[in-house]
Amino acid sequence: MASKFTIVRLSIDGEKFEILVKPDLALDFKLGKKKDISNILISDEIYSDANKGTRVSQEKLQKYLKSTDPLKCAETILEKGDLSLTAEQRKRLTEEKKRNIINIIARSFVDPRTHLPHPPLRIEQAMEECRISIDPFKSAEEQTKSIIDELRKILPLKAENVRIVIIIPAEFTSQSYGILKSAGELQKEEWQADGSLKAIVEIPAAMQSMLMDKLGSVTKGNVQAKVIR
Repeated sequence: MASKFTIVRLSIDGEKFEILVKPDLALDFKLGKKKDISNILISDEIYSDANKGTRVSQEKLQKYLKSTDPLKCAETILEKGDLSLTAEQRKRLTEEKKRNIINIIARSFVDPRTHLPHPPLRIEQAMEECRISIDPFKSAEEQTKSIIDELRKILPLKAENVRIVIIIPAEFTSQSYGILKSAGELQKEEWQADGSLKAIVEIPAAMQSMLMDKLGSVTKGNVQAKVIR
């Protein structure tokens, strides 16, 4: 029975709120795939301790979750709370995230002695030797930096960066500027007479496609980019 449901837990000012959910649908929701909350819930009860069946009072729901509607409360708990992954889910997510991290490292770093990338298998072996722990919920990009610091203890790594000239039309600059700043080193920015932005940004080579996807989404495809030396 335990494999058919899992618990989402949220704590606010010491008060505990728990719901019972269908594991895979709840995970999809947490990963950004919006689902109908009523299909995710095993029941519409809000518990302070789901294992004991202890329910939260209406007064506490209103005070801490700002509603007594069980579906609205459950959605808040699912959005902000911690989802207990099943063993199968954790294994699957961790392995997937591990592969993404290995690919980023293989594309972004080289062996400074040979100037060639390390084979993915060598990177994986080094991660195992360093006993790297993978967070299934954090993005691969977010985890890579700290993992690189650990791997450098046993694996020589040199970053491979690219410099890109990017031109963004005036109507999209406000949404795009923050993306450029957070992507890497913004080396140069020129604001054109028509309000458009011409910028040079240096980023890890592996982040190029992700940056262009983000800018393409924000500008609806109206972005120009060229890799330079």
